[in-house]
Amino acid sequence: MYIIMGGTGHVGSAAAAELLRRGEAVTIVTRDANRASEWHNEGAEIVEADVEDVPSLNAAFQRGRRAFLLNPPADTSKDTDVIERRTVGRILQALQGTGLEKVVAESTGGAQPGSRIGDLNVLWELEEGLRSQAIPAAINRAAYYMSNWDDLLETVRTTGELPTMFPEDMPIPMVAPDDLGVAAANRLTSSLHDTGIRYVEGPKRYSASEVAHAFSKALGTPVRVAVIPREKWKGGFLQLGFSDAAATSYTRMTEASVDSGFDVSDDPLRGDTTLEAYIEALVAKS
Repeated sequence: MYIIMGGTGHVGSAAAAELLRRGEAVTIVTRDANRASEWHNEGAEIVEADVEDVPSLNAAFQRGRRAFLLNPPADTSKDTDVIERRTVGRILQALQGTGLEKVVAESTGGAQPGSRIGDLNVLWELEEGLRSQAIPAAINRAAYYMSNWDDLLETVRTTGELPTMFPEDMPIPMVAPDDLGVAAANRLTSSLHDTGIRYVEGPKRYSASEVAHAFSKALGTPVRVAVIPREKWKGGFLQLGFSDAAATSYTRMTEASVDSGFDVSDDPLRGDTTLEAYIEALVAKS
Protein backbone atom coordinates (compact mmCIF):
# COMPACT_ATOMS: atom_id res chain seq x y z
CA MET A 1 0.00 0.00 0.00
CA TYR A 2 1.25 3.46 -0.96
CA ILE A 3 0.23 6.36 1.27
CA ILE A 4 -0.17 9.68 -0.54
CA MET A 5 -0.20 13.07 1.14
CA GLY A 6 -1.64 15.89 -0.96
CA GLY A 7 -3.88 13.58 -2.94
CA THR A 8 -6.38 16.36 -3.57
CA GLY A 9 -3.70 18.69 -4.99
CA HIS A 10 -1.78 18.82 -8.24
CA VAL A 11 1.26 16.64 -7.55
CA GLY A 12 -0.19 14.23 -5.00
CA SER A 13 -3.18 13.47 -7.21
CA ALA A 14 -0.91 12.88 -10.20
CA ALA A 15 1.25 10.48 -8.15
CA ALA A 16 -1.83 8.61 -6.93
CA ALA A 17 -3.29 8.38 -10.44
CA GLU A 18 -0.03 7.01 -11.84
CA LEU A 19 0.24 4.38 -9.11
CA LEU A 20 -3.37 3.29 -9.65
CA ARG A 21 -2.75 3.10 -13.40
CA ARG A 22 0.03 0.62 -12.61
CA GLY A 23 -2.33 -1.47 -10.50
CA GLU A 24 -0.85 -0.45 -7.14
CA ALA A 25 -2.87 -0.08 -3.92
CA VAL A 26 -3.17 3.56 -2.84
CA THR A 27 -4.46 5.36 0.23
CA ILE A 28 -5.16 9.09 -0.02
CA VAL A 29 -4.53 11.12 3.14
CA THR A 30 -6.86 14.09 3.49
CA ARG A 31 -8.29 16.31 6.23
CA ASP A 32 -11.76 15.94 4.74
CA ALA A 33 -12.79 12.65 3.15
CA ASN A 34 -15.62 14.38 1.29
CA ARG A 35 -13.07 16.35 -0.73
CA ALA A 36 -11.49 13.11 -1.93
CA SER A 37 -14.62 11.03 -2.50
CA GLU A 38 -13.96 10.68 -6.25
CA TRP A 39 -10.90 8.56 -5.42
CA HIS A 40 -13.21 5.74 -4.33
CA ASN A 41 -14.31 5.41 -7.94
CA GLU A 42 -10.66 5.13 -8.97
CA GLY A 43 -10.04 2.28 -6.55
CA ALA A 44 -8.14 4.17 -3.86
CA GLU A 45 -8.77 4.09 -0.14
CA ILE A 46 -9.23 7.32 1.80
CA VAL A 47 -8.13 8.08 5.33
CA GLU A 48 -8.74 11.30 7.26
CA ALA A 49 -5.72 12.81 8.99
CA ASP A 50 -4.60 16.33 9.80
CA VAL A 51 -0.96 17.31 9.36
CA GLU A 52 -1.28 19.31 12.60
CA ASP A 53 -2.45 16.15 14.42
CA VAL A 54 0.58 13.86 14.72
CA PRO A 55 -1.30 10.77 16.02
CA SER A 56 -3.77 10.84 13.12
CA LEU A 57 -1.00 11.21 10.54
CA ASN A 58 1.10 8.52 12.24
CA ALA A 59 -1.88 6.15 12.07
CA ALA A 60 -2.33 6.94 8.36
CA PHE A 61 1.32 6.16 7.63
CA GLN A 62 1.03 2.82 9.43
CA ARG A 63 -1.50 1.67 6.83
CA GLY A 64 1.18 1.31 4.15
CA ARG A 65 4.76 0.38 3.41
CA ARG A 66 5.82 3.46 1.42
CA ALA A 67 4.62 7.07 1.55
CA PHE A 68 4.72 10.25 -0.48
CA LEU A 69 5.32 13.31 1.70
CA LEU A 70 4.17 16.78 0.75
CA ASN A 71 4.19 19.71 3.15
CA PRO A 72 0.88 21.53 2.56
CA PRO A 73 1.07 25.22 1.60
CA ALA A 74 -0.12 27.56 4.33
CA ASP A 75 -2.81 30.20 3.93
CA THR A 76 -0.96 33.23 2.55
CA SER A 77 -3.05 35.58 4.68
CA LYS A 78 -1.17 34.16 7.67
CA ASP A 79 2.52 33.76 8.56
CA THR A 80 3.37 31.04 6.05
CA ASP A 81 6.91 30.40 7.30
CA VAL A 82 5.83 29.78 10.86
CA ILE A 83 2.97 27.49 9.85
CA GLU A 84 4.90 25.54 7.22
CA ARG A 85 7.95 25.03 9.44
CA ARG A 86 5.60 23.71 12.12
CA THR A 87 3.92 21.24 9.74
CA VAL A 88 7.32 20.00 8.57
CA GLY A 89 8.05 19.17 12.19
CA ARG A 90 4.70 17.40 12.53
CA ILE A 91 5.36 15.24 9.46
CA LEU A 92 8.77 14.22 10.77
CA GLN A 93 7.28 13.34 14.16
CA ALA A 94 4.51 11.32 12.52
CA LEU A 95 7.01 9.10 10.69
CA GLN A 96 8.37 7.71 13.96
CA GLY A 97 7.40 4.12 14.66
CA THR A 98 5.41 3.70 11.44
CA GLY A 99 7.38 0.79 10.01
CA LEU A 100 7.53 2.45 6.61
CA GLU A 101 10.28 1.01 4.43
CA LYS A 102 10.74 4.13 2.25
CA VAL A 103 9.42 7.66 1.78
CA VAL A 104 9.54 10.05 -1.17
CA ALA A 105 9.34 13.77 -0.37
CA GLU A 106 8.49 16.70 -2.61
CA SER A 107 11.01 19.51 -2.17
CA THR A 108 12.10 22.42 -4.33
CA GLY A 109 15.07 23.44 -6.40
CA GLY A 110 17.08 25.97 -4.43
CA ALA A 111 16.29 24.47 -1.02
CA GLN A 112 18.80 26.00 1.38
CA PRO A 113 19.31 27.00 5.00
CA GLY A 114 18.12 30.45 5.90
CA SER A 115 15.27 32.46 7.33
CA ARG A 116 12.24 34.04 5.70
CA ILE A 117 12.91 32.69 2.21
CA GLY A 118 9.71 30.68 1.98
CA ASP A 119 9.84 27.17 0.55
CA LEU A 120 13.60 27.42 0.11
CA ASN A 121 14.34 27.21 3.84
CA VAL A 122 11.15 25.39 4.88
CA LEU A 123 11.73 22.45 2.54
CA TRP A 124 15.45 22.42 3.30
CA GLU A 125 14.41 21.74 6.90
CA LEU A 126 12.25 18.86 5.65
CA GLU A 127 15.20 17.45 3.73
CA GLU A 128 17.50 17.74 6.74
CA GLY A 129 14.92 16.14 9.01
CA LEU A 130 14.54 13.18 6.65
CA ARG A 131 18.31 12.71 6.52
CA SER A 132 18.47 12.42 10.29
CA GLN A 133 15.83 9.70 10.66
CA ALA A 134 15.99 6.00 9.91
CA ILE A 135 13.55 5.51 7.02
CA PRO A 136 15.25 5.58 3.58
CA ALA A 137 14.22 8.84 1.93
CA ALA A 138 14.15 9.90 -1.71
CA ILE A 139 13.85 13.66 -2.23
CA ASN A 140 12.56 15.20 -5.46
CA ARG A 141 13.62 18.83 -5.86
CA ALA A 142 10.98 20.22 -8.19
CA ALA A 143 11.56 22.93 -10.77
CA TYR A 144 9.21 25.92 -11.01
CA TYR A 145 5.67 24.59 -11.36
CA MET A 146 4.08 25.37 -14.73
CA SER A 147 0.83 25.64 -12.77
CA ASN A 148 2.18 28.83 -11.16
CA TRP A 149 1.11 30.55 -14.39
CA ASP A 150 -2.50 29.33 -14.12
CA ASP A 151 -3.85 32.26 -12.12
CA LEU A 152 -2.56 34.72 -14.72
CA LEU A 153 -4.69 33.35 -17.54
CA GLU A 154 -7.54 35.85 -17.14
CA THR A 155 -5.12 38.75 -16.76
CA VAL A 156 -3.35 37.70 -19.95
CA ARG A 157 -6.65 37.21 -21.76
CA THR A 158 -8.08 40.60 -20.80
CA THR A 159 -4.96 42.80 -20.90
CA GLY A 160 -2.63 41.10 -23.36
CA GLU A 161 0.11 41.30 -20.74
CA LEU A 162 1.90 38.63 -18.73
CA PRO A 163 3.02 40.20 -15.43
CA THR A 164 6.11 38.60 -13.91
CA MET A 165 8.86 39.31 -11.42
CA PHE A 166 11.37 37.35 -13.50
CA PRO A 167 13.61 38.99 -16.12
CA GLU A 168 12.03 38.52 -19.53
CA ASP A 169 14.78 36.34 -20.99
CA MET A 170 15.94 34.51 -17.86
CA PRO A 171 15.93 30.72 -18.41
CA ILE A 172 13.75 29.09 -15.77
CA PRO A 173 13.62 25.34 -15.08
CA MET A 174 9.92 24.44 -15.21
CA VAL A 175 7.89 21.27 -14.84
CA ALA A 176 4.26 20.22 -15.11
CA PRO A 177 2.66 18.90 -11.90
CA ASP A 178 1.61 15.70 -13.69
CA ASP A 179 5.25 14.99 -14.50
CA LEU A 180 6.18 15.57 -10.86
CA GLY A 181 3.54 13.01 -9.93
CA VAL A 182 5.03 10.47 -12.32
CA ALA A 183 8.51 11.14 -10.92
CA ALA A 184 7.18 10.59 -7.40
CA ALA A 185 5.49 7.34 -8.42
CA ASN A 186 8.68 6.14 -10.09
CA ARG A 187 10.74 6.69 -6.94
CA LEU A 188 8.04 5.24 -4.70
CA THR A 189 8.19 1.99 -6.63
CA SER A 190 11.96 1.91 -7.18
CA SER A 191 14.63 0.13 -5.18
CA LEU A 192 15.29 0.94 -1.54
CA HIS A 193 18.72 2.05 -2.75
CA ASP A 194 17.12 4.86 -4.81
CA THR A 195 17.41 7.56 -2.16
CA GLY A 196 18.79 11.06 -1.84
CA ILE A 197 18.18 14.16 -3.93
CA ARG A 198 17.13 14.18 -7.58
CA TYR A 199 16.05 17.27 -9.49
CA VAL A 200 12.91 17.11 -11.63
CA GLU A 201 12.37 19.34 -14.68
CA GLY A 202 10.35 19.42 -17.86
CA PRO A 203 11.85 18.82 -21.33
CA LYS A 204 13.68 22.18 -21.40
CA ARG A 205 14.02 25.52 -19.62
CA TYR A 206 11.80 28.44 -20.56
CA SER A 207 11.89 32.21 -20.16
CA ALA A 208 8.98 34.50 -19.34
CA SER A 209 9.12 35.60 -22.97
CA GLU A 210 8.48 32.00 -24.04
CA VAL A 211 5.60 31.76 -21.56
CA ALA A 212 4.05 34.85 -23.15
CA HIS A 213 4.52 33.32 -26.60
CA ALA A 214 2.81 30.10 -25.45
CA PHE A 215 -0.16 32.09 -24.15
CA SER A 216 -0.24 34.11 -27.37
CA LYS A 217 -0.34 30.98 -29.49
CA ALA A 218 -3.02 29.29 -27.36
CA LEU A 219 -5.21 32.41 -27.17
CA GLY A 220 -4.65 33.55 -30.72
CA THR A 221 -3.82 37.08 -29.62
CA PRO A 222 -0.59 39.04 -28.97
CA VAL A 223 0.80 38.79 -25.44
CA ARG A 224 3.73 40.80 -24.12
CA VAL A 225 5.76 40.42 -20.94
CA ALA A 226 5.29 43.10 -18.26
CA VAL A 227 8.23 42.84 -15.83
CA ILE A 228 7.29 44.10 -12.36
CA PRO A 229 10.00 46.34 -10.84
CA ARG A 230 11.66 44.90 -7.75
CA GLU A 231 10.49 47.76 -5.53
CA LYS A 232 6.90 46.72 -6.25
CA TRP A 233 7.25 43.01 -5.50
CA LYS A 234 6.21 43.05 -1.87
CA GLY A 235 3.38 45.47 -2.57
CA GLY A 236 2.14 43.13 -5.27
CA PHE A 237 1.93 40.24 -2.82
CA LEU A 238 0.16 42.47 -0.30
CA GLN A 239 -2.42 43.45 -2.93
CA LEU A 240 -3.14 39.75 -3.43
CA GLY A 241 -4.08 39.47 0.25
CA PHE A 242 -0.80 38.14 1.61
CA SER A 243 0.05 38.92 5.21
CA ASP A 244 3.06 41.18 5.71
CA ALA A 245 5.07 38.17 6.92
CA ALA A 246 4.10 36.02 3.92
CA ALA A 247 4.75 38.89 1.49
CA THR A 248 8.22 39.32 2.97
CA SER A 249 9.01 35.61 2.65
CA TYR A 250 7.74 35.33 -0.92
CA THR A 251 9.60 38.48 -1.93
CA ARG A 252 12.87 37.21 -0.46
CA MET A 253 12.34 33.80 -2.08
CA THR A 254 11.90 35.49 -5.46
CA GLU A 255 15.00 37.62 -4.86
CA ALA A 256 17.05 34.52 -4.04
CA SER A 257 15.97 32.83 -7.28
CA VAL A 258 16.56 35.89 -9.47
CA ASP A 259 19.81 37.05 -7.88
CA SER A 260 21.50 33.67 -7.47
CA GLY A 261 19.95 31.91 -10.44
CA PHE A 262 17.74 28.88 -10.27
CA ASP A 263 19.26 25.81 -8.64
CA VAL A 264 19.62 23.14 -11.33
CA SER A 265 21.24 19.78 -11.98
CA ASP A 266 23.23 18.60 -14.99
CA ASP A 267 21.31 15.31 -14.84
CA PRO A 268 17.69 15.97 -13.78
CA LEU A 269 14.78 13.60 -14.08
CA ARG A 270 12.84 15.01 -17.03
CA GLY A 271 9.11 15.01 -17.64
CA ASP A 272 7.54 14.94 -21.10
CA THR A 273 5.10 17.87 -20.86
CA THR A 274 6.21 20.95 -22.77
CA LEU A 275 5.22 24.42 -21.64
CA GLU A 276 3.35 24.92 -24.93
CA ALA A 277 1.28 21.78 -24.37
CA TYR A 278 0.60 22.75 -20.77
CA ILE A 279 -0.59 26.28 -21.63
CA GLU A 280 -2.67 24.99 -24.55
CA ALA A 281 -4.46 22.56 -22.21
CA LEU A 282 -4.94 25.29 -19.60
CA VAL A 283 -6.60 27.59 -22.13
CA ALA A 284 -8.73 24.76 -23.51
CA LYS A 285 -10.11 24.04 -20.03
CA SER A 286 -11.00 27.66 -19.32
